[in-house]
Amino acid sequence: MPKTEPQFLVITALGTDRPGIVNTITRLVSECDCNIEDSRLAMFGEEFTFIMMLSGSWNAITLLEAILPAKGAELDLLIVMKRTHSVQTTYYPSTVTVNVTVDDAPRIIEQFTNLFTTQQCNIAELTSKTQPATETQPAQLEIQITAHDPLNDNGIIIKNKFQQLCTMLNAKGNISIVNNPKMQS
Repeated sequence: MPKTEPQFLVITALGTDRPGIVNTITRLVSECDCNIEDSRLAMFGEEFTFIMMLSGSWNAITLLEAILPAKGAELDLLIVMKRTHSVQTTYYPSTVTVNVTVDDAPRIIEQFTNLFTTQQCNIAELTSKTQPATETQPAQLEIQITAHDPLNDNGIIIKNKFQQLCTMLNAKGNISIVNNPKMQS
């Protein structure tokens, strides 16, 4: 019997955090014979969001798609699902990671994402967290972005643009560039 290609499904679950909720979701995934390929969990106030990329046979993924909406309603979760494909690895000459701390203000994150967009970089991860103000300093926004740089310039252009943006915003930032080895043909 020929082996069929695995199917992929991305699921986002959003709801009020409570003990055991993540285990309930992962157990359902396992009971449907799906595998968690990648996942992220984050807390936002009293809410959590759990994002997973799953793989499995066509039957396993279809079963999960059929069962998960009712389980989500039972658990008072907003569930979003979308079929996808396995990622074809794209070669990028370098990977850029920046860490920034800056006085919190509207549009700060957008300015950093715009920097990467205008340099044709593909943002792979973005996290941000606002630290509350203290008696001695205003609220601080901490940002971390990882992106793939298509330019074969050892990150020189993005590094210069990043430093200019940090100077303009009076931000403390650091940038690291990892050059990726050339792919074999």
